Amino acid sequence: MNFSRPSRLICFNKPYGVLSQFTAEGRWRGLKDFIDIPDVYVAGRLDADSEGLLLLTNDGKLQARIADPRFKMEKIYWVQVEGEPGEAALEALRLGVQLNDGLTRPARARLMDPPPALWEREPPVRVRQSIPTAWIELVIREGRNRQVRRMTAAVGFPTLRLIRAAIGPYALDGLMPGSWRESDGDQVPLDGAPEQQLARDH
Repeated sequence: MNFSRPSRLICFNKPYGVLSQFTAEGRWRGLKDFIDIPDVYVAGRLDADSEGLLLLTNDGKLQARIADPRFKMEKIYWVQVEGEPGEAALEALRLGVQLNDGLTRPARARLMDPPPALWEREPPVRVRQSIPTAWIELVIREGRNRQVRRMTAAVGFPTLRLIRAAIGPYALDGLMPGSWRESDGDQVPLDGAPEQQLARDH
């Protein structure tokens, strides 16, 4: 008899101040405050001070395909930065930015004008009245520690707010902060990184 459990994949819109683990730690909350599903684990982390799409699954192979560097899927981030990046800064992000742990891989970057229609962050982002802000859509295939924040800082535009909008074929698609839905894990590619996933040409 086969008693194997069916694979589950959870799409969760992680609010600001929540860790990518079930247990709370210090001033940060844990996933157990939002998700009451046994035996699911995070596939690819998201910093506590970042928001947006977090995937969880009960399938170890599926978790590896999502999170393992060999299968890095395209990730779309919406980034509010301090200042107004010009074409030179965007081109630098596209070509690759030199960080202390090496050159980043080529990315896609564009200004989002108008900015994305989003929920209010709690607590609100602190902005300086004398300095304008702008939104960038940044699409990368890597997952270094705090990579997006380091990339925008390297080109002169510190990140104020960071939201992951999509991972491969999975997107927020109206999912509100603190909410989750079940998705089909069969959409995850089996072999390597796909050439194009959620490639939005603007």
